[in-house]
Amino acid sequence: MKKRKIHNCLDGCSVESTLQLISGKWKSVLLYHLIFEGAYRYSELQRFVPGITKRMLSLQLKELESDELIKRRVIREKPIAVSYSVTDYGRTLAPVIESMYHWGNSFNKQQSKIQESFN
Repeated sequence: MKKRKIHNCLDGCSVESTLQLISGKWKSVLLYHLIFEGAYRYSELQRFVPGITKRMLSLQLKELESDELIKRRVIREKPIAVSYSVTDYGRTLAPVIESMYHWGNSFNKQQSKIQESFN
C-alpha cells in the first residue's frame, strides 16, 4: 500500500490529511454505504457503484482497509464470499460523509434550478 504523509503543519493540512484517506473517485461512496447501511459483500458494493471496474473496487477497498477505515471478513460458505464493514475508526468519518451528502444534495438542486431556467 502507498505510504501516507503524516502532517505536522499549519491550518488547512488537517483537511489535506482527511482528503488523503477519503479521496478517490469511489471511496466516499463506498464509505457512505458501509457507514449508513451496514456491511456488504463485494458483489453488492459493485452493484452500488455501476461505473467501477473490479480492479478499481478491489484497490479502493484495499486502501480503505489499509487505512483501518473498513474491515474485510471472509465468509466461509460455498461459494466463499467476502464481506466489508466499517470499523469504529471509520465510523468517526460519519459526520464528514453525511455533510458531503447534504452539501451534494443542495448543489444538485441548485444546478437543476439553473438548468431549468435555461430550458
